[in-house]
Amino acid sequence: MGDAPEPLRLVQDLVNTLDVESGVDGLEAFVGPGVDLPRARVFRELLRDVCAAHAGLDVPERSLGIFTRQLALAPLVLVPQADGSAELAPAPGLSPTELLFAQVAVAVAGGGKDWLRLKACAADSCRWLYYDRSPAGRGRWCSMAVCGSRAKMRAYRARGNVSAVPSSEYAE
Repeated sequence: MGDAPEPLRLVQDLVNTLDVESGVDGLEAFVGPGVDLPRARVFRELLRDVCAAHAGLDVPERSLGIFTRQLALAPLVLVPQADGSAELAPAPGLSPTELLFAQVAVAVAGGGKDWLRLKACAADSCRWLYYDRSPAGRGRWCSMAVCGSRAKMRAYRARGNVSAVPSSEYAE
């Protein structure tokens, strides 16, 4: 697991401005002046929810609707290039907030199928965005050694397998 390829790195870095476990939020330093921080925070968490769907979790229908409306406020234009190709770009005249949303849309569109490998960790205490580099693309945790191990241990305990030998057998 690890860093997303360009252009999806922007999405990963934006979402990971919040460390869910510690509560440290670096969004303001990431986006710069003029961005409506409350709207950007909502957008960031909507992105996290959508990327959680890539890991097999359900995205609330309401979240998808809000996310779609936010993106509709950030139009893109097709910009022809001298070599005959064309690129998507944010429409001119956008506010700093809509410009951020449009840049994310450009990154997602440019990411192609790699977008589906950008996932939010399935651990509720983490939710870190990571790029799933596993061959099958079925990763669920940002780190198997930390979040995956914790999840597997919780599942093990929930099945009632707390110890292999009952504690009463130790008393003599």
